[in-house]
Amino acid sequence: MAAGSALALVAAAVCLAFAVLAPAVSGDGATLESVPDLVKAMYLNIESFPCVRLLNLSGEIGCSNPGSEKIIAPIVRLTKGSDQLVQPSTVLLPLDQMSDFLLRVSNDPEFHQKVSGVLIESNGANNNLQELSPDRKFPQDAFAPYSNHSHDWNPAGSGIMWNRYDFPVFLLSEESTRILQKVSEKNKKTDNGYKANVAEFDLVMQTTKAQTHDSASCLKERSCLPLGGHSVWASLPPIKNGSTEHHKPIILAITSQDSASFFRDRSIGSDSPISGLIALLTAVDALSHIPDLSNLKKQLVFAVFNGEAWGYLGSRKFLQELDKGADSVNGINSLMIDQVLEIGSVGKAVIEEYPSFYVHAAGNSSASKQILDALQRASKSLGSDNVKVKQAASSNPGVPPSSLMSFIRKNMSTSGVVLEDFDSHFSNRFYHSYLDNPANINSSSIAAAAALVARSLYILASADSVVDLMTLNTIKVNVSLVEELIGCLLTCNPGLSCGLVKSFISPSSSSCPSHYVGVFLDDPSGTQFPSYADDTSRFVWNFLADRTSTSAGNKSSCTGKCGDEGEVCVGAEVEAGGRCVVSTTRYVPAYSTRVKFEDNAWHVLPANSSDPMGVVDPMWTESYWNTIGLRVYAVQDSTYDWLILLAGLSITAASYCAVLVGRSYISKVVKRD
Repeated sequence: MAAGSALALVAAAVCLAFAVLAPAVSGDGATLESVPDLVKAMYLNIESFPCVRLLNLSGEIGCSNPGSEKIIAPIVRLTKGSDQLVQPSTVLLPLDQMSDFLLRVSNDPEFHQKVSGVLIESNGANNNLQELSPDRKFPQDAFAPYSNHSHDWNPAGSGIMWNRYDFPVFLLSEESTRILQKVSEKNKKTDNGYKANVAEFDLVMQTTKAQTHDSASCLKERSCLPLGGHSVWASLPPIKNGSTEHHKPIILAITSQDSASFFRDRSIGSDSPISGLIALLTAVDALSHIPDLSNLKKQLVFAVFNGEAWGYLGSRKFLQELDKGADSVNGINSLMIDQVLEIGSVGKAVIEEYPSFYVHAAGNSSASKQILDALQRASKSLGSDNVKVKQAASSNPGVPPSSLMSFIRKNMSTSGVVLEDFDSHFSNRFYHSYLDNPANINSSSIAAAAALVARSLYILASADSVVDLMTLNTIKVNVSLVEELIGCLLTCNPGLSCGLVKSFISPSSSSCPSHYVGVFLDDPSGTQFPSYADDTSRFVWNFLADRTSTSAGNKSSCTGKCGDEGEVCVGAEVEAGGRCVVSTTRYVPAYSTRVKFEDNAWHVLPANSSDPMGVVDPMWTESYWNTIGLRVYAVQDSTYDWLILLAGLSITAASYCAVLVGRSYISKVVKRD
């Protein structure tokens, strides 16, 4: 009986303690039926996109926790009228203040010490920003084939993505933005109160833990991997037997498939460069319907480069593979390349009544002028579509940042042009920003560029022979394909789960498309059957193999290799199996020419004077990490903790006294009985 009374008193004390502690837990206590429910009520996981740590040969950029522990700090929302921090804090920041704030942090060490982490609000559909570009005003100027590096190709550029931040920075989703704004408002109202809402950042980079602060040391200690992926090239029509003998001169049409952003997984790149990729794929589709392309005097070859945003990895590696005569470029060599036409940013050319494109030429060679002439002839052939082609201003220092720079630096006599939607400055005010999204482009502009490119390539491949005007006028682009590719490559719904992509591959991710290059995971020796090619590369390979193919004699389904030489298996990943077609479509590894994979590890190679772009290559790597997370919860002031402790001790003492009194009383009652 005494024991029962004691237990009852203890239970009452525990209930009282929970009642006192209740304010520290967010949520409805009535719904807490288990420990997971309690954890869910206390901790709110926040949907967000991190800035991560990247390294090069000279140091680090990007974001990381300063040590090997999580960061916990109260949330404070800063606006233009309140820019002071009284203690180390998590700063909730409107998007339009992101650039100025991070530049201030980089230049003010005292202010930097009070920044524990940064949360950037997402503007969502109500975006009133006129410009936001975290890249430099002359992106990748070290690779330019001319000496004038002061030209502002990207006037909106702030350069903040190239700085190092020893604190975590996350971009919030639209829903998370609303949640954190409410949380910060609560903190403001309860200022100096017993409770505060804090953010907990888990952004611990392996390179920070291993104290490896450049690419050479982190590759040696295996705390990072080189940036890279897979490029793709294809020929139309297929090159017979992979032989380079008696082959025609090559008209090479190129574009890139990767973008960059301050936030790793929000590298959308709608205008720069995916609009060019969509235009090229649509042009290939249009040309694939034209008969007798084998009768043309020149060979059409298409290349889609990966890793261009990080030192032109794809184009430089492609040229190196050509020099080595590697299997990945079997059938072509650099001497066969006659002219290069690059499709750059072409998603914003519709400004007034008709789209206008600008041609940036490499030098004044007759071959480059032939490409310009072909584009202008193609423009005239489009008639009522009113697609205009203009030569870029002669006051420009040279070609804008583009893959063509790799070809020019390799061979200064390269004949090539870049087709862009701007003249002297980027028309894309959100270059390398997550705001370079589908709302930043015009599908009509991309369709016009695709039509222009398709007809120009036909004219160039006809060379000096008379162009068949009847055939030229039958080259029409599928506008619906442009819209479909925009949906597949740039939107969350349907994204890479769209019917077109799933007819070729089984996407590895159902999340929104992002065109960050990632890290190179494959063994470079097995590039034609890569294990880790990203979804975009695999889709591009299958699409080009399909559109540039001729039917194979073997009609059976396939799941990998095809038996006959010159055949490839298109759609091998789909459930029903693929089909063998005759096509010259190849993967090419895209990683720095300054690294080598040997003994199951990556090694940095010394600079080679014969590779001028390799000499200035930063050699980008990305740090390993275990987990990345962001969550919010409430904590009370330490004074309140002491009050709770004293209350607990008081309850315990009272309970003990109550037990003693109870036992004494019960003993007296029992004796009387």
